[in-house]
Amino acid sequence: MRLRGERIELSCADVGYPAALARIADPPPRLYLVGDPDALREGLAVVGARKATPYGISCAQRFAGMAAQRGVVIVSGGARGCDAAAHEAALAAGAPTVAFLGGGCDELYPAEHAGLFQHIVDAGGAIVSERPWNCSPRPYMFRLRNRLIAGLAKAVLIVEAGLPSGTFSTADEALAAGRDVLVVPGAITSASSRGANRLLYQGALPIVDDDSFADALFSLFGCLKEPPSALKDRRDTASSSQTVDGGGALVAVLRAETKHPEDLYVLACTLCGQEEPRAWLMQHLAEAELAGSIVRYPDGRWGPGGLIL
Repeated sequence: MRLRGERIELSCADVGYPAALARIADPPPRLYLVGDPDALREGLAVVGARKATPYGISCAQRFAGMAAQRGVVIVSGGARGCDAAAHEAALAAGAPTVAFLGGGCDELYPAEHAGLFQHIVDAGGAIVSERPWNCSPRPYMFRLRNRLIAGLAKAVLIVEAGLPSGTFSTADEALAAGRDVLVVPGAITSASSRGANRLLYQGALPIVDDDSFADALFSLFGCLKEPPSALKDRRDTASSSQTVDGGGALVAVLRAETKHPEDLYVLACTLCGQEEPRAWLMQHLAEAELAGSIVRYPDGRWGPGGLIL
């Protein structure tokens, strides 16, 4: 599929060439883009696992959305999982977003994201590559592409990363370019968070809630904090009400680690008081899932959902 929109080529000598990319160690001699070149300004890179968990997806949506609502351009790689979630959150907030591709802009990858890429262009963002229009993507190109994602950003937010992973390499590129690395911590038992947690161990800035992220946005972009949204208030209320009974203890366990249904039933037997354990368990799982504090994983386990403050 060929994207509809303005098609532009920028050499490193052109006025519109992004200054942030010109400053990296290996700037691309030419950029090929579809969309608005004005979107190529320093923003926040939000990246994460392709095979993302519901936790990773929700964190990408949450924090990309918060930044986009404050006018920050969201930069990512258009990949499955966390990248796509970050782009979609920016679009939902009405802010421009930039996707750097591994191959050429006329060889969209992944192909199933063609609709997302077109939406990005239509909404005032840009699809960009250092490869000529019809260049087919090759595996090594994606690692090289990561330096552009990191280079256009003032900071890179890692919402989920395993070891090894392309996401982890983006953090390496950010450090090489002198950019800040922000990381959302994950459960130490989760393979998809090993890379993220390792980055925290190495000194990355932890993003543990909305306030810590808002502080980072203020430091990086001068964004002022905004009052809590109605959704946050609803989730806070749900979270507070759960902490005063056994339901709160159940949620606290699942916020710390994932559990299979049979393990949850054993736990419910100790928390449900005089109620029937299975019915009690189903009720509290449904309430916590609706509040966004936990989610059910594809393999049947229950575990952390979005961050509840």
